[in-house]
Order: sequence, then C-alpha cells, then structure tokens
Amino acid sequence: MNKVIFSDGKELEIPSGWTVWQVLEARGDSPKDALGASVDGKLYDTQTVLSHGGKFSVISLKDDTPDARHFYRHSMSHVLAQAVKRLFPEAKLAIGPAIDDGFYYDFDVDRPFTPDDLEKISAEMLKVIKENHRFERRTVSAAQATELFTKLNEPYKLELLAGLEEAGDEVSLYQSGEFVDLCAGPHLRFSGQVKHFKLLDVAGAYWRGDENNKMLQRIYGTAFLHKEELEAHLWQVEEAKKRDHRRLGKDLDLFSTRPDSVGGGLIMWHPHGGLVRYLVEEHCKRRHLESGYDFVYTPHIGRADLWETSGHLDFYKESMYAPIEIEGQQYFLKPMNCPFHVQIYASRIRSYRDLPLRFAEWGTVYRFERSGTLHGLVRVRGFTQDDAHLFCRPDQMPQEIDRVLSFSLSMLRDFGFESFKLYLSTRPEKKVGPDAAWDAAETALEEALRRSGLPYAVNHGDGAFYGPKIDICVTDALKRPWQLSTIQFDFNLPERFDLHFIGEDGREHRPFMIHRALLGSMERFFGILVEHYGGAFPLWLAPVQAVVLPIADRHHEYATQVRAALAQAQIRAQVDASSNTLNYRIREAQMQKIPYMLIIGDREMAANSTAVRRRSGEDLGALPVEAVCRMLKEQIAAKSAG
Repeated sequence: MNKVIFSDGKELEIPSGWTVWQVLEARGDSPKDALGASVDGKLYDTQTVLSHGGKFSVISLKDDTPDARHFYRHSMSHVLAQAVKRLFPEAKLAIGPAIDDGFYYDFDVDRPFTPDDLEKISAEMLKVIKENHRFERRTVSAAQATELFTKLNEPYKLELLAGLEEAGDEVSLYQSGEFVDLCAGPHLRFSGQVKHFKLLDVAGAYWRGDENNKMLQRIYGTAFLHKEELEAHLWQVEEAKKRDHRRLGKDLDLFSTRPDSVGGGLIMWHPHGGLVRYLVEEHCKRRHLESGYDFVYTPHIGRADLWETSGHLDFYKESMYAPIEIEGQQYFLKPMNCPFHVQIYASRIRSYRDLPLRFAEWGTVYRFERSGTLHGLVRVRGFTQDDAHLFCRPDQMPQEIDRVLSFSLSMLRDFGFESFKLYLSTRPEKKVGPDAAWDAAETALEEALRRSGLPYAVNHGDGAFYGPKIDICVTDALKRPWQLSTIQFDFNLPERFDLHFIGEDGREHRPFMIHRALLGSMERFFGILVEHYGGAFPLWLAPVQAVVLPIADRHHEYATQVRAALAQAQIRAQVDASSNTLNYRIREAQMQKIPYMLIIGDREMAANSTAVRRRSGEDLGALPVEAVCRMLKEQIAAKSAG
C-alpha cells in the first residue's frame, strides 16, 4: 500500500498498481477537466500507474497553471509529429518535449523545412486536433519497443532504447490515432482539448546537443488554452525578435562573434558596445568602493593543485578546458575566481578586527559549453563576472547579508530594473558544514528577504551542497524573468583551504564565506540590457548621446562648435555632415537609437541655438546651446532615459 497526501491535508492509502484516475475516483474528485496530478513535484497524467505515494496535487485544465501548460504543450508536440509524419512519411522522429512557453520536435529530413512547409504542417495539425484522438498510454518491455520501432524504421528511437533491452527495462508508449511514440508522458486525454497553437520557427539542432552528431530540423511552436493568451504571446514573440540582442548587436555595431576564425562563444566588443560596457563597469566599481569593497586581480590560469583542493576537478571538470602543461606542471584556465580570492585571504594571518573583508573582481573565466548551446551574449565560453567574496565572522553574517542584498537590489535599480522576484534555496540532503551553521545562514538569508519587502519563494532542498543561497530574478520590459544576482554561502572552501581568523579569545576560528555575483557576467547582463531597452539605452549609457545635424554646408563650422560645447560639458556627441538629406539623417539617427538630434539651420546659427528632437520624434523646439548642455547634464546625472 502507498499513502498519498492531498493538498487539503487529507490522506489516502492506495494499493500498488492504481492509476492517477483511480486515486481521483477514490477521493470522489474526478472532474472532466482533470489532466493528472503532481506527486512529490513530478507530473503524471490520469493513465499513469503510481508506483509510490507522496504529496498529491490535482492538475486541472481549467486552472491553466504552468503544470497544466506542460501537459498540453507536450501533447501538442505529438500532434506536430503526427502531422509531419502524414506529410513527410520519410521523416525520422527524434525527441519532442514541452519547454518554457512552448514545445518543439526534432526531425531528420532530407531537406530543411520551409515557411510553406510550416503552413501545411499547421493545417494538418488542425485536422489532428479536430479528429480528437485519445492519447492511449501502454507499458511494454524495451525489447517489444525495439521491435516496434525497428518495423517503423525510427533509428533515433532505437538509439534511445539501446541498452534498455538487455537490462530488461519497461518503457511507455503513447498512441493517438495512427501515431505512436516512445514517451514517458504526461499528456492530455484527447488531442482536441487544446486548439490554440502557432508554429514559430525552424532551426538546426544537433542530435543530443552534440556537434559530432547529425544536424536535425527542430520545429518550435507554442500553445495556449485561450486565443487571447496566444495572441498576447505572439505579440511578445514579435517584440522579442525586434529586441533580440544578436540582431541589435549587429545593427548598432555593439559586438560580434567569429566562430570561423576566433572561435564560438568568444565575444569581440566593438567601440560602441565597449563604451557601454565601460560605463556599466565604472558605475559599478564606483559604487563598490563606496560600499566598502576592495578590488583584487587574479590570474587567468592556476595549477592543478589549486583546483584539486577547491574540488573543481572533482565536481566541475566537465565544464573546464583541457590542462596546459608548463614546465612539467598542469595548469587550468579558471572557470571561477573564488579559489584565488581564498588564496588572497590566506596570504596572511587575519584578526577578528580585520573582518569583514570584501574582495571584488571583474574576473574573466572560461567554461566549456557545447557549440549547440551557445547563444549570442547570454551563453558563451569566455565571460567576465562581477565577482565578490565576503569573509566575515559568524556574528557579522546577518548584517553582511542585509548589506549585500540591499546593495544588489539598489544596483539593479540603477540600470532601470524595478520588478524583482527572489528565491531562497535551502539545504539539500547531501551537504557539508555543521547543521548549526546552516541554521544560522538560512535564518539570516530569510530574515533579509523578509526585511526587503519583496516577494520571495523558498526552494526547499535546492541549495548547493556547500551552502544556501538567494537568487534575484528581474523582469524586463517584456515581462520576461532573468536570473541575475546570486548571494551564495560557502561552508566548503573555508574548510578545504583551512581558512581561519584569530578571535578575541586568541584562538583560531573559521570565517564564513559568501559568494556574490551581482550582474552575473558582463556579457549576459549586456545582452539582457540591450533587450530590456530594445537598444535605446538611457541617456547616461548611450554610446552617442547627441548627434548634430547641419542642414547645409554653410552650417558645418557652427555644428563643429556646438559639438565642442557638448564635449566640454562631457556629453558624447558627433556631427553628421554627410551629403544625405536631413530627413534621411534624422531617420538614421533614430535607427541608431541616438537619444537627441540637434538640427542647425540659419535661424539656429544666428541665435546661437539648436532645434532639439528626441529619438521618439518629440520636437522640443529651438533651445540655446547652453540650455541644451544643462538639460542633458541634468538628465545624465539623474540617469533618466532622455
């Protein structure tokens, strides 16, 4: 017998072999729109046999929760595959999961899918939905599944089954109409339960994410229970395309990658992007100095011994690059900065009076990412972290947490982020450090979250083995969440490197260590910042803050004088004296997202003024040059958008 515990606290003993639907019936709770259940956080549809008990929550279609969306988006991936097999019988099936905001399915086909193909596939999917096939689940031996997919000539399914047959494992199949797939579920009861979908894109994807494998065709789609939600999402998708940092990075000449010559995931910052990065870093560094941080700089490589002591070679080696041999010693490119900061702490005897110490570094690290996972600036192989490590006495820890949380939120607000969601991850089953230290750290983190007044959630057991943490997610202009700042306790490295300080009692004591990455990495943060503003950076961050546009050749000399006055006021400006028409140059400045256009003709030159336009198209009229400089300086100081 197994025990299930419902969300209202009621308990039910169930025999082995019962399905989720039987549990619902036994409870007297079997609504027509029930999709299945979450049992200890794992999703099961109504047909699935429960092999264990646990916390049982009903998943209902009418509630349209993220869990319910997982059900119907996964089912929609099967509807997609069924339609593709009808239209392209020779297509080979790979995998088709639900993902955030949608679903996809990978196919091996003779030629890439075209936009016309997507239209035909969408029309066929509507037919499958109208046919309203039941999703039938059945469990078979791996040997039986192998026999089936051999007959169906599905090599990728056979590869997934390889090894399971000899082990005698059982697998689950789902069939809807003529279509059958190897799948663990969960699924809807019928293919017609959700009708509102859209196929979005086709992209290449290596089988199993390995660039040594064959490139497949991945069709992306999304689905929603209600038409209005689908339309709102599609608007957001189109807006996201306009704001894509990869596209804007090229259009605004901010950065580039050259996988063919430099290597994938390695970023080259162009002058405009480099200037914005400089402004971001300089602002952050000034605020760090004001907040009591000390700057340190550490090497890009370290001996193997260092990474063995830190544990990275045991726990993180797959993300590290192959060693470099120097004079018979192995060195590794650093994937993290923390062991070096620990070495700085350990370079001398520390007194309780010295603490807290706050070491900050804009340190470039290198981590192996498969080429198929690289994505513009947000997933790269070499990146610079705004890393900091805090060393404090146990009695200082609550105050340090308050300081670093407040500092992180304040800094994110400086860059225009105002909507936050915070997460506390607590101790996992396998952990290092005494329970008393974990108790103190978790209490300090949660109390700091409460004092912040911001919404937060607790992810029980989701902390790292070496300590609990706070993650800060921001919401951008399109209401998309991005995880940025992390405040992470570490009971592991102080123990591994035998860190200590001399207490007031004259004895050695172990310090607490806190990792803190505020913006995360400069590359990823810059990509998020570009998309948040759609490339139209606020005035204080804009690489070019104003462009001076002389109407005719006779206005060029005065335009140069205006630019000199702006430069004297420390405003970044340039003159566009090209032979293009004024309207063309205005449009070009707007396309380049330059905040202000200063137009000069005969009247402006005679009055020592300039006609001022914002990139939004707003006309501010003619203003004296001194007034323009004063206005822009005030907006820059206030960090307003301009």
